[in-house]
Amino acid sequence: MFIDFSIKDFIDILSVAFLLYYSYKLMKASGSINVFTGILVFILLWLVVTQVLEMRLLGSIFDKLVSVGVIALIVIFQEEIRRFLLTLGSHQNASALVRFLTGAKKEDLRHEDMLPIVMACMNMGKQKVGALIVIEHNMPLDDVVRTGDVINADINQRLIENIFFKNSPLHDGAMVISKNRIKAAGCILPVSHNLDIPKELGLRHRAAMGISQVSDAHAIIVSEETGAISVAYKGQFYLRLNAEELESLLLPG
Repeated sequence: MFIDFSIKDFIDILSVAFLLYYSYKLMKASGSINVFTGILVFILLWLVVTQVLEMRLLGSIFDKLVSVGVIALIVIFQEEIRRFLLTLGSHQNASALVRFLTGAKKEDLRHEDMLPIVMACMNMGKQKVGALIVIEHNMPLDDVVRTGDVINADINQRLIENIFFKNSPLHDGAMVISKNRIKAAGCILPVSHNLDIPKELGLRHRAAMGISQVSDAHAIIVSEETGAISVAYKGQFYLRLNAEELESLLLPG
């Protein structure tokens, strides 16, 4: 039997596959992968009952659950939906389109901007001074900046180390670096509740993972217990980094 399969059908299938894959990555990063799997099982069961077995009574009950379930999913996954819409509506996509049409290149972070950050992290690691530094990229972190004290200073190694000095009033919070300037310090970050995070990693690591899950920022962590330097980026940890690895991770490829 001949099946009419056009390029539009191929694009349709590819779009659904991309949507499912992106949803899977989003759920995995937020620790909600079991809920995502349960939803897929429920949808498959609903299709079998209504389309294959044609069970009217059970099918009508499932139909009601599906209609109400949409609202429940919005409530359950409000953070993930917010992150998706922020990513979709961020100026990253618009600037990428402008660069494509005009042929302009993206302005990358410079080596001289990253060097003071790397050197400060190395010194704090040797002295076992805890630190949490967030480097903003395309997605604005204005909500995070408002939770701390605005500094708006040039990136300076001594200033970074002084802010995270143990007796400093701002050392417990996170520092936000935006547009090659130290924007604020003492900021509060969203804490990740991902159960896959190793138990030996503390609250700083969970806060770094949290901001990396809701933005495209790099979050640098200096452990107060071990002095080890780590980075959280796009929901993934890069642990026990040396100076070269840290610099290469922060700078564009």
